[in-house]
Amino acid sequence: MKTTNEMHLNFPSISANEGFARAVVSAFAVQLDPTLDELCDLKTAVSEAVTNAIVHGYKDTIGTVYIDCRLLPDNSIQIKVRDRGCGIENIEQAMEPLYTTAGDERAGLGFAVMKSFTDKLKVQSRLGGGTTVTMEKTFSPRVRKNG
Repeated sequence: MKTTNEMHLNFPSISANEGFARAVVSAFAVQLDPTLDELCDLKTAVSEAVTNAIVHGYKDTIGTVYIDCRLLPDNSIQIKVRDRGCGIENIEQAMEPLYTTAGDERAGLGFAVMKSFTDKLKVQSRLGGGTTVTMEKTFSPRVRKNG
């Protein structure tokens, strides 16, 4: 599908950058005039994807998180969050609610949250080669009032 605008971002996989990623992606998405609820949903999904890259992808190392955003003519946004970390051994299992490899400190709901707050979710991963999470969300068309 044709892109009407796009943005590329990369940053070190430190937890302080999770909020930065949320802010940048939401600022970019504002061009599509989302409702506050739609924008909050998008920010939450991005937060979960970035947190997964930081916590699970790179575990105890620092790598780079890559975000690519595309605005599409149907009033939707596509967001790819990618890492070059350890990869996911079993994607289907990782997407099960409550499954986590990070011990008791994590709830294992990241993919479930991403799925519930976006319209499409695709996860690709290769052991030792990283993971790419692709999310799409279509925003409701808004009728503008004059005056």
